[in-house]
Amino acid sequence: MIPSTTPSMLMQIQPTIQKFARMLSSVVQLEVEIVDSALYRVAGTGMFSKQLGQKLNTNSRLLRYIIDTKKEKVVTHSRFDPLCKDCTNKQECAEKAFLGTPVIYQNQCVGVISLVALTREQQARINANIQEFSDYVRHVSTIVVSRFLQDQAGGENIQKIFLTMIENMDQGVLVIGNDQKVKFANQTALKIMGFNQSSVIGKEIQFQPLTFEDNFKHGHMQHIISFDDRKELIIGQLHAVQDQWLFLMAFHQSHSSADFSAGQEGPQIEALVGECRPMRQLKKLITRVAPSPSSVMIVGESGTGKEVVARAIHKLSDRQAKPFIAINCAAIPEQLLESELFGYVKGAFTGASANGKTGLIQAANSGTLFLDEIGDMPLTLQAKLLRAIESREIQPVGASHPVPVDIRIISATNQNLDQYIAEGKFREDLYYRLNVIPLRLPPLRERQEDIELLIHYFLHLHTRRLNLVYPGVAQDVLDLLRRYRWPGNIRELSNLMEYLVNVAPSGEIIDMSLLPPNLLSSSDLAEPSAARSSSAPASQEESVTALEEMERQMIREALSRYSNKKQAADELGIGIATLYRKIKKYDLAAG
Repeated sequence: MIPSTTPSMLMQIQPTIQKFARMLSSVVQLEVEIVDSALYRVAGTGMFSKQLGQKLNTNSRLLRYIIDTKKEKVVTHSRFDPLCKDCTNKQECAEKAFLGTPVIYQNQCVGVISLVALTREQQARINANIQEFSDYVRHVSTIVVSRFLQDQAGGENIQKIFLTMIENMDQGVLVIGNDQKVKFANQTALKIMGFNQSSVIGKEIQFQPLTFEDNFKHGHMQHIISFDDRKELIIGQLHAVQDQWLFLMAFHQSHSSADFSAGQEGPQIEALVGECRPMRQLKKLITRVAPSPSSVMIVGESGTGKEVVARAIHKLSDRQAKPFIAINCAAIPEQLLESELFGYVKGAFTGASANGKTGLIQAANSGTLFLDEIGDMPLTLQAKLLRAIESREIQPVGASHPVPVDIRIISATNQNLDQYIAEGKFREDLYYRLNVIPLRLPPLRERQEDIELLIHYFLHLHTRRLNLVYPGVAQDVLDLLRRYRWPGNIRELSNLMEYLVNVAPSGEIIDMSLLPPNLLSSSDLAEPSAARSSSAPASQEESVTALEEMERQMIREALSRYSNKKQAADELGIGIATLYRKIKKYDLAAG
């Protein structure tokens, strides 16, 4: 037995073991702790990087079990394992799952390599990949013995071990130097990309995320990988590891048939996800008009993301540091809308607050006021809003003096305001004041090229938000979702993806069996042969009639399922005031 004064084998090469622990943690995206047989912490990451070289406390039951039995130990839910029963630190334990593997040298356990989950996401990652991680760490522990203990020179060996680890992964991995040139690619990565080693190594490579890194700092993103004259769309994560980059490809890839050769020269606007021609044109227009103080009117169907566009304009304008105030004109009862917009003074009316109330227009002073569903604003308020725009001042309810305001107005509607003007429902002079810069937001059915990109955008968004494992998507599911007409637009797609990440088995592929039955039998599915021509232009009258009939049917079905109109409105993705207006429009008052 080694005397206590003699450092253990692992402790003698502690700096090298610590580098190894950091690399292993980067590869498996879990925390790593390595101890020797006397329970001295040799290396670790995260919370386990503290107190290196010190002996652990007496509650290290899992580690002692592995050392004594020379057997691997897996705990999928810490604190509930029998070995944790008498642990005095059980209630304060931060570990949610654990996988420990003995390091065997000359038939003796010289230490333990542990993978530890501290978050629910990491716990799901361990639970979904127990066998893969077990086999992998067992293989890695053999490397530790053969490469570290038999050759303690270390030095360049750490790089060899790093590459050996990567080569034995089932996950595609690229190693890129700071000069943007590929240093290593494992066989899985080469297979995913359809390359061979000789065509990749030493070549300069570029990664361009199709969504914004601020949204997914630790999640999967779709990247366009470019080198030579080739472009590939790959789902993965880019990590900085010491003086190089590690690109970890997702286990499940879905390859788009879209042409990305011309898709990235336009401006990139956060949250405006889309590279189809209409979206590229819209982004260019937004970047040009955002600095202007002129009013903007966004026209688009419900669920197309009109507020997202409004916020993008505000963020790109000189007013970005000032307030962005949004109000849905259809969601506030008519009798309250005036006081909400213009505010009121103390004692203006019965029930008024004793301190008065600052209106939303005044609250947006120096910033941007977003008026959604402007077509639902009552005529009396339209006149008052027009005066406010022209005079650049507002008169709170009950006030004797006007208040000067400096605001930019962005309005949005899914109505045909020309028809509203003809019917006397909307003031023509206000329309021209608001419609200085018109923007049309295309419905999702006109953005077939963006369907796959948006699917993955929302998969990433919802798996991160819900701490779930990122799933793959079967090709036949992608094909069907491209054919679907998306009457609820982006909102419907986001809701569907949230549903699917909740019902899909952890980390597995979303297949046809998981799709809601109403989608599979929907009349909004185009015939496969007609999928590409489904967005062919029809006359305006025909398209409006078809949309109205589709909307009528959707509302009728929702009302038949719910006796509560608020629930029906939530399912349809519209406000309760809008639902009542639609019921009246389509004469669906019964029930």
